[in-house]
Amino acid sequence: MRWALVKVAVAVTLMVVLAFAVPLGLVIKEMARDRAFSNAERQAAAIGPTLSITADRDALERAVASTQAGAAGRMAVHVPAAPGGAPVEIGRGRAPRKDLDATRKVVRAYISGVPGGSTLLQPTALSSGEIAIVEVYVPEAEVTNGVATAWLVLAGVGIALVIGSVAVADRLGVRMVRPAQRLAGAAHDLGEGKLGARVPEEGPAELRSAAVAFNSMADQVVQLLANERELAADLSHRLRTPLTVLRLNAASLGEGPAAEQTRAAVEQLEREVDTIIRTAREAKPQTQPAGAGAGCDASEVIRDRMAFWSALAEDEGREVRLAGVERPVRIPVARPELAAALDAMLGNVFRHTPEGTAFSVDVHNGEDAVIVLVSDAGAGISDPRAALARGSSGGGSTGLGLDIVRRMAESTGGDVRLGRSVLGGTEVRVWIGLGAPRPTSRIRARRRPRRPSPA
Repeated sequence: MRWALVKVAVAVTLMVVLAFAVPLGLVIKEMARDRAFSNAERQAAAIGPTLSITADRDALERAVASTQAGAAGRMAVHVPAAPGGAPVEIGRGRAPRKDLDATRKVVRAYISGVPGGSTLLQPTALSSGEIAIVEVYVPEAEVTNGVATAWLVLAGVGIALVIGSVAVADRLGVRMVRPAQRLAGAAHDLGEGKLGARVPEEGPAELRSAAVAFNSMADQVVQLLANERELAADLSHRLRTPLTVLRLNAASLGEGPAAEQTRAAVEQLEREVDTIIRTAREAKPQTQPAGAGAGCDASEVIRDRMAFWSALAEDEGREVRLAGVERPVRIPVARPELAAALDAMLGNVFRHTPEGTAFSVDVHNGEDAVIVLVSDAGAGISDPRAALARGSSGGGSTGLGLDIVRRMAESTGGDVRLGRSVLGGTEVRVWIGLGAPRPTSRIRARRRPRRPSPA
């Protein structure tokens, strides 16, 4: 916008300058020409009284010499021959003979072009009735005297006007652009989660109105987020009562694998509810970008969660396979985040496949990424795209499980894909970035390793 205003100002100023300077320059040139020939006419008229009295050569030479043009050798007098006498020529004549004859015929002043300038031919009547001609030479330098200086002055004034208009347009542009830039910067900051971003309500009326609207919108966003956090905290807090009942009932189950599993599940659920309440109260997102040294050992977390789910798999007669967790695998994801994502994927296996369906978890560790594959031998997913959409579910659940997995992967620059597994059912491929840009083509081209058939 700023440069657009400057360009418009330059264009308009140039048009105005040209509209006035060009005609004015031509007028100055014509005025200089008129001034030069008017001066020549005055000097020619100064010889008229002498010619009207006498045609004597000596008297005419003295009269010519007394003029400025005559002293400079730029005046000549052409007197026709009297009866019985010879014509008188005084001074250096430059005009052609035909121009002299034409001037005598029309008896009117005539300007004739000659090399280096022009001559003014002024006819004057003699006492004998003949027509003498006074010739005054006007050099070209005298015709254009002062024109170049006047044109330079006009050009300087035009340049000064253009520079002044550019300066004014630039100041106006700054006055308009800076509020717009502040508004754009505040919108960018608000989009990045800086809820305290506000815009000074200054500048042109339109931008002030936009700043007022933006500040009002930002205040409403902050209020809505605060209300939603309070609502999430309140709803989570309501779960404490049924959780307390579950914990008491679980404590009365006695000993055994099923009782221990139930109590562990209740404890984990209590921890998750506490995490939700704290996160909502502190107004911090649940998934934070990992800094230096942050993250967890994916192998250790996967082994731990698989130990939990393997007990339930044994009760339902499911065959379980785990591979790729023999060595530590560091990833930039917090342990609770990875555990929640694994529980969401494994919970979907138990929820959406019949008892006895086998499943497996494989971990592939690369230089720039870690890929976690969760596969099952169920019927598969008919619409993978809809399954990855937040809140979409075809099995009566909330549809947020895969969304938790997706957000965890995207926080590292990765993603989640659904496909057909080698077991015949669904394969959830979780790509977890390790800090380097994702080599998309190489990941897509990588073939899944063939798994041996269960013994």
